[in-house]
Amino acid sequence: MSIEPLDLVFLLVTAFVAWHGITYRDAEGETDMVRLLFGCIALLFFMRVLFVDVLQVF
Repeated sequence: MSIEPLDLVFLLVTAFVAWHGITYRDAEGETDMVRLLFGCIALLFFMRVLFVDVLQVF
């Protein structure tokens, strides 16, 4: 099982987008719904590529 370079880049980018979108808070401590939405979508894509393409679980 070897990880392809494109999969690695995709995982790194989507992990960063997911982390930033889910943990983002503005100056007042409020969450931004658009960033939260895109963070959750990025997390779904991250999990799909990780489990299906890299780990080949499904």
